[in-house]
Amino acid sequence: MQFISLFVLAVLAFFSTAQAVAAERLYIYTENFPPYNMSTNGRAFEHSADKIDGICTERAKAVLDQSGHDYRVKLRNWNYGYNRALSKANHGIFCTTYTEERAPQFKWVGPLAQNLWTIFAPPGSTFEMDKLEDAKGKSIGGYRNDVRSEYLLERGYEVSVIESDDLNPKRLALGQIDLWIAERLGGPYLASQQDIEGLVPVFSFNDVDLYLAMSPDTPDEVIEDLNNALKAVKANGTFDAIGTKYGL
Repeated sequence: MQFISLFVLAVLAFFSTAQAVAAERLYIYTENFPPYNMSTNGRAFEHSADKIDGICTERAKAVLDQSGHDYRVKLRNWNYGYNRALSKANHGIFCTTYTEERAPQFKWVGPLAQNLWTIFAPPGSTFEMDKLEDAKGKSIGGYRNDVRSEYLLERGYEVSVIESDDLNPKRLALGQIDLWIAERLGGPYLASQQDIEGLVPVFSFNDVDLYLAMSPDTPDEVIEDLNNALKAVKANGTFDAIGTKYGL
């Protein structure tokens, strides 16, 4: 009987420890948004950090490694990862644009990179823009919970929103949308993966900072650990070396 009691206590201790470890683990999501975040295999989803690459990914993994926290990184569509980061403690998503509207919704680690918003026209287009208002009346491709799409929608622009940005270059080339809002560096890269070349950048605006956004329920000490780790990878040269690798 004593042996059985000791065994039961050991099992309970094991599960208690396992639950504690799982609670402390960080679950981090990103999307296919090359060259910032991307699958090394060209797939839409990845389950492990070693199958995900890109400027933001390498910098985020460097920070997470430096912090010493156990973590998992997965590549999903943006809407899925964004909603988990909003609602689950110790969950996060990168690279996320920091805005005043989003500031209270997350706890922030960064910045990890910068992003220049750009309106693209189809290959061969002669359409010109001198100001953002020149896009009024045009159908602009975007995707759900993306800050650029939200920005345009809030200002009354016609945005055709889908679940993932991957299809927007093809939609643009086929004439299903008039314009596409993306990132100056990432837009052509993503388009090339869909065999779309020659997109015309017609207007750029909002040079913004990109962050790792963590759930508001994530403990403050975890956020402090991560931001201290970011300072360390900047100090030891890792941060800049990753930027140089990608031509930044």
